[in-house]
Amino acid sequence: MQFTAQQIGILLNGIVDGDPEVTVNQLAKIEEASPGSLSFLANMKYEPYLYQTKASIVIVSSDFNPTAPFTSTLIRVKDAYSAFSILLDQYDKFKRDKVGIEDPSFIHPSANLGSDVYVGAFAYIGANVKIGNNSKIYPQVYLGDNVEIGDNSTIFPGVKIYYDCKIGANVTIHSSTVIGSDGFGFAPQADGTYTKVSQIGNVIIEDGVEIGSNTSIDRATMGSTIIRKGVKLDNLIQLAHNVEIGANTVIASQSGVSGSTKIGENCVVGGQVGIVGHISLAKGTQIQGKSGISRSIDEEGTKWAGAPATTYNQHMRTQVVLNRLPELERRIEQLELTLRQKDKE
Repeated sequence: MQFTAQQIGILLNGIVDGDPEVTVNQLAKIEEASPGSLSFLANMKYEPYLYQTKASIVIVSSDFNPTAPFTSTLIRVKDAYSAFSILLDQYDKFKRDKVGIEDPSFIHPSANLGSDVYVGAFAYIGANVKIGNNSKIYPQVYLGDNVEIGDNSTIFPGVKIYYDCKIGANVTIHSSTVIGSDGFGFAPQADGTYTKVSQIGNVIIEDGVEIGSNTSIDRATMGSTIIRKGVKLDNLIQLAHNVEIGANTVIASQSGVSGSTKIGENCVVGGQVGIVGHISLAKGTQIQGKSGISRSIDEEGTKWAGAPATTYNQHMRTQVVLNRLPELERRIEQLELTLRQKDKE
């Protein structure tokens, strides 16, 4: 599809500086753009590219003053970065705008699909599944019996959602993620073997959640593993049975949360963080990457780092001392040598 500068200006509530009828049909970085491309300039480090770019339209901030000739039509907006993010979102929605049922796919007769739903080829929709309006179920997705998907949610190729799990509205789950697999529950026996503890709960994912690819969220032993509204999970994350993640918390890649741990709202968890089970983290907790959390954090809004983790300031002081260890070792050796020489005297 093509759009004119005038149409884009109206969408972004911006002012067109140049040809209002020039058209674009793709988005591109300013340094790589070709004719017919729409780009943006938000970081002034990239300003020199404006005077070289072949982009037909460039979004800039309203107070931008060029210092050399350029050929692009400008659209002046209050915040160039935010405006371009709106266009990216619209473009993404356009690319995802699929409807209808592709063959071959299996949809159980008892499943209930809302309006404008898309089901891709080789998808499996189990008994009593409910899929909300305008939701997208991509190829090779598995939805077990009694799964519920809210309105406007997108389940990308290869996602597996086990029986009884509930997914809210405006949720995005990326490829190869598994929702509702069994929690890691095994009872040790006297003979050294382990007996499986059946996991009969489910997973509840509330509205506005986004989950990256290859993430695993285990079903609860009893009750529910719960991901609250607005949570953002990166790729390659493991959340164990009965974990609860508070609203608007973000967790980066390769982190793991052990069973029955509760993470508060608006927390930030860096990559490769390990969190033990049966503890709680207070609202607003921030954890540096590669940290290990071995106990509950009760004070809200604190920063933690290290393994085992300590408060961020304490961790940084410790790092200063560790960096000085070679020097301290050298001084100790010198002192020992001096003492031995004195003993000889």
